[in-house]
Amino acid sequence: MRIASLAIAATLALCACAIAQTPPAGIKRTPLQRFDIEGGKEVIVGLAEIAPGASAGRHTHFGPETGYVIEGTSLLEIDGEPPRTLKAGDSYYIPAGKIHDAKAVGDKPAKVIATYIVEKGKPLATPVQ
Repeated sequence: MRIASLAIAATLALCACAIAQTPPAGIKRTPLQRFDIEGGKEVIVGLAEIAPGASAGRHTHFGPETGYVIEGTSLLEIDGEPPRTLKAGDSYYIPAGKIHDAKAVGDKPAKVIATYIVEKGKPLATPVQ
């Protein structure tokens, strides 16, 4: 099932600003794995946690993001698409370069395992006004 993101994350990307960058208040990112792949790219896997009522902030990634919500509920907003509510057990995909944001809704944090494929040497995420 395609649910367009965390990243929570997450990416909701919840993901989802950068694992390697300083996240906004209310966001905690824990890098889990990072490895190089062909074509001058790398894969980054991380846990993104968004506190209740907090937001990841509008941002983009140089590569695609995909993720899986492990806890809580998040509102994923991707420019040009209707907002989507993601809950535990849902997955999502955000194409490279798409502006997006994720917000935890409810009284529990939203937690997402997010995977990014990025060009080596470029920032994981770029904030957008």
